[in-house]
Amino acid sequence: MESISLRFNLNLAERRLDVDPWVTLLDLLRDRFDLIGSKKGCDHGQCGACTVLVDGERVNSCLLLAVSMDGTDITTVEGLPGLDSSGAGGLHPIQRAFIDCDALQCGYCTPGQLCSAVGLMNEGAPENAHEVRERMSGNLCRCGAYPQIVEAVQRAVLHRGAAR
Repeated sequence: MESISLRFNLNLAERRLDVDPWVTLLDLLRDRFDLIGSKKGCDHGQCGACTVLVDGERVNSCLLLAVSMDGTDITTVEGLPGLDSSGAGGLHPIQRAFIDCDALQCGYCTPGQLCSAVGLMNEGAPENAHEVRERMSGNLCRCGAYPQIVEAVQRAVLHRGAAR
């Protein structure tokens, strides 16, 4: 089978390349661009460790073929500061909130959690902690940092509301 030519924006930079039709978005990001923040956890779309943003929406990159990304805007955890660096130290506010709330332990799920939280905020502000938990339920944390993750998301949502 022949490679397919793609054009897309990756972390605000235009990219053009040829991709084999069977390559997943996750493998493309990790193997061709050395963006290793997104993790291959379950490789079945069940854990959320591979979550990235495509046109501002959160997706499981292990389930998407790279060839379907032609013409899209892709943001990985490495590109989050480029979306909004109003947090301290040039970080995205959700990254700053995760640090401030100690919302990570081993860190394996953190990139997916961060991208999912930004996608959640793009969908509209959650009304309460229960809604945050429900909307973040596609991202698993083996360490059990869920209370801190919920607190961090709520803090980032408040920061975003105050910035408007």
